[in-house]
Amino acid sequence: MKTVKSLVLGSAAALLAMSGAQAADLPIKAKAVEYVKVCSLYGAGFYYIPGTDTCIKLGGYLRVEAGLGTNSLYNWASGAPAGAHNRLSNYYTARAREDLNIDTRTATEYGVVRTFFDATFSWTTGGYTGTGSAAGATAYSTAIGLNAAGTATAGAASVNPTDGGVAVGSLGVYYAFIQFAGFTMGKAVSQFDAPWQNYPGNNYDGLWGGGGTVTGVNQFSYTADFGQGITVSVSAEDATQYYQAGNLNLSGASGAGMIGGAYGANAIGGTRSPNLVGQLRIDQAWGLFQLSVAAHDNHVGYYGASETSGAPADKWGWAVQGALSIKNIPTGPGDTINIQGVYTDGATRYNAQSLAPVSYSIYGGSNVAGAYGSIAFANAPDTVFVTNGAQESVKTWGFRGAYTHNWNAAWNTAIYGSYAQVKYGTVGTAAICANATALLGLVGTCNPNFDISTIGLITRWTPVKNLTFSADFAYSQLDQKYSGTIAAPASAGNAKPAGIYELKDQNSMTLLIRAQRNW
Repeated sequence: MKTVKSLVLGSAAALLAMSGAQAADLPIKAKAVEYVKVCSLYGAGFYYIPGTDTCIKLGGYLRVEAGLGTNSLYNWASGAPAGAHNRLSNYYTARAREDLNIDTRTATEYGVVRTFFDATFSWTTGGYTGTGSAAGATAYSTAIGLNAAGTATAGAASVNPTDGGVAVGSLGVYYAFIQFAGFTMGKAVSQFDAPWQNYPGNNYDGLWGGGGTVTGVNQFSYTADFGQGITVSVSAEDATQYYQAGNLNLSGASGAGMIGGAYGANAIGGTRSPNLVGQLRIDQAWGLFQLSVAAHDNHVGYYGASETSGAPADKWGWAVQGALSIKNIPTGPGDTINIQGVYTDGATRYNAQSLAPVSYSIYGGSNVAGAYGSIAFANAPDTVFVTNGAQESVKTWGFRGAYTHNWNAAWNTAIYGSYAQVKYGTVGTAAICANATALLGLVGTCNPNFDISTIGLITRWTPVKNLTFSADFAYSQLDQKYSGTIAAPASAGNAKPAGIYELKDQNSMTLLIRAQRNW
């Protein structure tokens, strides 16, 4: 028995030793791979970031376009050299752009925490302005577009392309914000804006008739949702970047400045208060209605070069806007009417949205005997004043809208338009007219008020999903209220000589051809 017992125990020990040795030779089990998983909480395109409960979505577009009849994409043919309508004006301006946006969302006990970032990388052709050289030399300038801050720039000087350093590439930061528990913090669309912002049915960038910050504005906002599609928002928004149309000291006017669309010296001071904005919105199956209000502080620096010159008191401006969208109208499935109207008093940029010009200078022909040509110039600041005087607000009103018809799933057409009026007070009118007589030798009627209007037609073709080709034609008119003639100084940038010019309404006709792939 002892022999058998010893044999059994010995065999068991040997087996245990062998199994231990074999176990030591086995590979260690690898950690499970965390594959990217679809996140269905927030719609199509979201995925969980591996190892987290945060969902992310990447998106954007690539756009290739050419604007005909303008030195910008895509706006009025005004200023130097587009408004000259001569050999310096571009027949076309081209641009290629890539947009990238990143959307992240995380569910929390306080609701969804969202961050959103959107940036564009653009390459835009520029143009040439005159230098006043006796040899006819010109200087290269970048086209009107978006600078790194995402705001409009006009004719910024650049390196001559023959020197190998053309500065026409740009980065634009459109949106960068956090949303949490009803709050929006960062660079986002203004709470004043209609949902379509500057585009009730168009691609054209120059429409008046409503506020619009398509590249976002820094803000701290709160939105309360009352259900049934009813929301109310209140917001404090940065006034500096997009909402300063100008506080002009008319005592600083010059003849060259006036014909270039600047009625005086712009004397905007430091920021003292954000714009205060409120919005009521009703969003239903039939469409939506929105009412927006805003207050804007006009704060001037000084009357002169130093503190001892004094300064006018601040003057608050304001704006009110209504917007209406009617969906699925009887003319066809998906057809839409978008309209809005606005009134401003000392807050012009809520009528002339951030991409629309607030100063104009456009040349044309004339049949007046002795006149070299004709010109229309205009300026729409927030306030005007004279040295040692108080600020006087400039008042405006306007509307814009569009009707979009879907011919079928691949084709749609929109007809759109806008109209606005700009009116000066008694102090501004008197000072501008005194300057026009003294600096420009105006003979005729002086009235700095003006009307501005646009009508356009756009057709889009989407042969496959997310790929759209479009053609957008716009006719715009500057209806200035001056009449008679002026003795204008030379305009070097436009290559226009000094001489007699008829004061006459002018127009701008532009066409945008675009191809865009969304992803």
